[in-house]
Formats: sequence, C-alpha cells, structure tokens
Amino acid sequence: MKIQPDEISAILKEKIKNFKFEIDIAETGKVVQVGDGIARVYGMENVMAGEMIEFPNGVVGMALNLEEDNVGCILFGETHKVKEGDIAKRTKRILEVPVGKNVLGRVVNALGQPIDGKGEIVPDDHFKVERKALGIIQRQPVKEPLQTGLKSVDAMIPIGRGQRELIIGDRQTGKTAIAIDTIINQKNTDVVCIYVAIGQKKSSIAKLVKILESHGAMEYTVIVSASASDSSSLQYLSPYSGASMGEYFRDKGQHALIVYDDLSKHAVAYRELSLLLRRPPGREAYPGDVFYLHSRLLERASKLNDKLGGGSLTALPIIETQADDITAYIPTNVISITDGQIYLGSRLFHSGVKPAINAGLSVSRVGGSAQIKAMKNVVGQLRLNLAQYDELKAFAKFGSDLDQITQNQLRRGERLVEILKQNQYSPLPVAKQIFIIFMANEGFLDKVEINDVKKVEEELFSTLDLKYQDFMVEMVKGKLTDERKEEMRKICEEVLQKF
Repeated sequence: MKIQPDEISAILKEKIKNFKFEIDIAETGKVVQVGDGIARVYGMENVMAGEMIEFPNGVVGMALNLEEDNVGCILFGETHKVKEGDIAKRTKRILEVPVGKNVLGRVVNALGQPIDGKGEIVPDDHFKVERKALGIIQRQPVKEPLQTGLKSVDAMIPIGRGQRELIIGDRQTGKTAIAIDTIINQKNTDVVCIYVAIGQKKSSIAKLVKILESHGAMEYTVIVSASASDSSSLQYLSPYSGASMGEYFRDKGQHALIVYDDLSKHAVAYRELSLLLRRPPGREAYPGDVFYLHSRLLERASKLNDKLGGGSLTALPIIETQADDITAYIPTNVISITDGQIYLGSRLFHSGVKPAINAGLSVSRVGGSAQIKAMKNVVGQLRLNLAQYDELKAFAKFGSDLDQITQNQLRRGERLVEILKQNQYSPLPVAKQIFIIFMANEGFLDKVEINDVKKVEEELFSTLDLKYQDFMVEMVKGKLTDERKEEMRKICEEVLQKF
C-alpha cells in the first residue's frame, strides 16, 4: 500500500492547523524591599489596585500602592518567608473571601481561612473583599426593628434592620457587652451575625466564643478574628472581609448583623500600613483618606428594596474614646458616617448603672420608625423624664427643702434608672420590656422602695410567664388600645399586692 505525497502533506497541514502552543504567561515582578509586613515589587506594570499577589512559600499579598517605578504590597500570613530578590506573581484576581452558610459557627481569619481546628470550609461562593456600596435607588428606608433585648436601647435608641448605630465610650464601659447581648438576642430569629474582632487579645476572642456557644448563639454567628498578634494588614482587611460575608446573606434576601470591634484599632492599623508605605501623614499622623477608610465600609450596611429581596445588613461599629472625649478625630469621623450613637459614660458605669447609656448624648437617627407600635406608645416621655432627672439630681444636691413636684420627679427618675439596669447576657423579649416601662411610667413603682424595684420586676416577669403568655403575644402585634392598657394596669396591681 503506497501513500501518496499529497496525502502526507494533507495530514501535516491538518496537524499544523490543530497545533496548540500552550505556555503559562504570568506577569511577574521582583521584590526589591521587604519588612514590617510590606513588600515593594518592581516590574508589574499592569497590576490592579487591590489585586492578589502570589509570593514564594505560599504567602499572599495585596497591591495597595501603585507607584511609578514599584508596587507597594501588604503581606498576609508568614511574612518572614518573603526575601529580597524573590519573584512575585500576578493572579489577575481582586482579593476575595469565601462566603456562604458553611461559614456560620466558625472562627476564621481575615482571609476567610478557618482557625478553629474544625476542618476546611466549603464555601457557596467567593466575594471580593472590597465591594462598592449600593446606591440609593437599590435601598429602602429602615423600618423593621432589630431588637437588642436591652430595655434602654430598644426603648430610647431603637436600632432598625439596615441601620448603622455606633457604640462609643471609654475602655471597660461595656461596649462589647451591648454587642454580644444583641447577638444572643437574635436566637430564634432570622438574623445571621458576624463579629469582627480587630486587635484584641486571643484569650478575649476565645472567651467570647465560649460565651456564644454556651448561649447557643454560635450556630448563626461567624467570628472574623484579626488579633493583636496578627499583622496590621490582616487587622486592616478583617472588617471588609466580614462585610462581604454579611452581604452574601443580605443579597439573598436574608438579614445580617455585623459588629466591628473596634474601629479605633482598625484606624491605627491602617495608619501603620500607610506610614510604612510612605503615604503622607495628616492630622494625628493618620493618612488623608482615613475618613474614606470607614465611610466605604459602613456605607455597605443597608436595607435593600423589595425588588432586590428586601434583605438587610445592620452595622454596629464600636469606637473607643480617651477620657470621654467624643470630639476627637476618629470618633467625630465615625459619628458623622453613622445613623446615631449609643454613648456609654464611665461615670455612669462606675456608679453601678449598667448598661451605662447616657440618654442625653445617645441618639438614633432612625427613631420611632424602627420601633413596634406598642413600644412607641409606652416610651413617650421616658427620655425626657430621664434627662430631667439627671438635671434635678445635680440641682437637688444644693437645695435642702424641695417642693413636692420636684420630689416626685426625683422619685420617678430613680425608679426609671433602676428598671433600665440589666444584667449582662440576659436580653429581654420586647413584651416584657414594654410591660416594665409601662409600670414605671404609670407610677406603679413610685411607692415601692428603691431596693425592692428589682424584686417587683422579677415578680412581674414570672407572673406574665405563668398566666399571661397569650396576652403578651397579642400585645406586641399592634397599638396599645385603652382596653389593653386597662388590662395591663390590672396585672400591675395584681403583682403589687404581693409587696
């Protein structure tokens, strides 16, 4: 059998036509300087801001400074493994984190990698760490309440789903306690929680995990940990990673709550990175874009419109002040970004008022639209009465003989302060909150001795649990009608007969 030359040339032409010359072209650069979690790379001309960069020994970095002759990268992980002269590779991918239902109940680092020893996480998706906040057309007004279980917050400074409410105060005044109580109170609701720990001790984070596990709150919570021993780059990245994890649930039409604890340490970590990258320092040595650092983060919290599923992401950023100074640089920045603040006073805390909320300086700019109607009906004069009591208390120290009206106001104020005190990790259902505030506002506690107020409260709650569960369910459904108020007065009288 002879093969003709034209057949051979046809086969060769076919082979040449289908030949694929495969080569892996990766744009690379050379590390010219490394140290303090920062690497300068020469030769990456087309790199994108925020792009993931691969270094030898499995170290990952992110391009943060795009300069004329080099790229400033921040390094994540074991940064000591990167040396001068190493080759860095572009990935052509903006930094991403794993998101989805399987992240819940886990402790992860700022890159979404598990650090709790419970094995790998199989994510539903990957979201970019930095995502643009949605515009006003895609949003709707905040109108659903997010119950914290704390009487003083739900009554006077209500938080709505999709709101950004700042928790601010000196160190050791119970800022984290408010956030943890709020997370515990989301049990048996449809709210998923994300807690971002920035620059905290590892022992504090471990303690927090234990508390959440003991209250059955860990199953719907994810903890993003960037502890004090982690690099500044991980501390800088962690809140954005947490926000992306929350946005996954928001975009699915669900509700999420994210706590940033705390953004003062976040700003300090960013300042450190900026100074190492030789960005020009501004006020208090913070870089000029420190406002944008937090505004682009907090702007991601929102309530989506019904067309997009009506999901929400609520943010509770925490800021630590020095000597009660809320007029400092970072606190005023964050106050101007958020929709209100819960201000905790060290003086109140040390005098035994816990949670130590200063009613005069705290505000919710969403207000009554984030409250159920029954709560709106009873709160009425509560803030005013407390503010008046604060003024009168200072005045009463100097005046010896006070008229009856002033004495009554002081008496009522003392009891209001007493009923707003609450133990840690014991959030209350909204029906019980309404009842005790109603009882104080209507003057039922005025004749009760101040030391017995707590006993009356306990008696009221046990009576409600035993006999009036159906009434409590009905009570929170709509307005407090005159008939309902009458029924509530009878229950209050029944409880007081035992005292």
